[in-house]
Amino acid sequence: MITKTKYHHGDLRKSLVSTATNMVTEAGIEGLSLRKLAERIGVSRTAAYHHFTDKNDLLCAIAEQGFEQWHQRASEIFSEEELSHEAKYRNFVHAYIGFATKNPSLYELMFGRVIWKANNSTQTLKEIAYTSFNYQVEMTKLWQEQGIIIQGENTLRLAQVTWATLHGIARLVIDGIYAQESQIDEMCECAVNVFLASTHNTH
Repeated sequence: MITKTKYHHGDLRKSLVSTATNMVTEAGIEGLSLRKLAERIGVSRTAAYHHFTDKNDLLCAIAEQGFEQWHQRASEIFSEEELSHEAKYRNFVHAYIGFATKNPSLYELMFGRVIWKANNSTQTLKEIAYTSFNYQVEMTKLWQEQGIIIQGENTLRLAQVTWATLHGIARLVIDGIYAQESQIDEMCECAVNVFLASTHNTH
């Protein structure tokens, strides 16, 4: 018999998202349902449905949390004043791949077909995902101004190509194409060197 636990309104939503994230990490997206989630934290299904209309709504909330976590990590990297611009860029690349490969189910929700392919994203998720990418564009512009990456390319396109490169490496690792940590680190270093070296080829 499950003991029902009392939650304050805001606490329950936070607990639902946090527990659901753990369940997705443990068993993948297929292993999550609002019924199982309610049972896991000891509340009624009605209480769970009060916060999320369906599973997709819940998945979008998990993805939102992922974007918040990544944005916080990226912000920490760029606030490390003792590091050079190049070192921050290198840390950013490694951190992105690290975040994706350590949280594959969460990363899949943030950027995968489950939500985006069928246009199932909530308005809140669209906004936070756009804000996240816009931050990437702003950082790309700053890197160009600092002269560490190529200045002659369109900032938006360069941000997209940088992201596509990192996303591609992340997918290769998540999908099991590459698994050795040394290979992953070397691919990250290669990506960093390619983008940083591009400034020398424009003179």
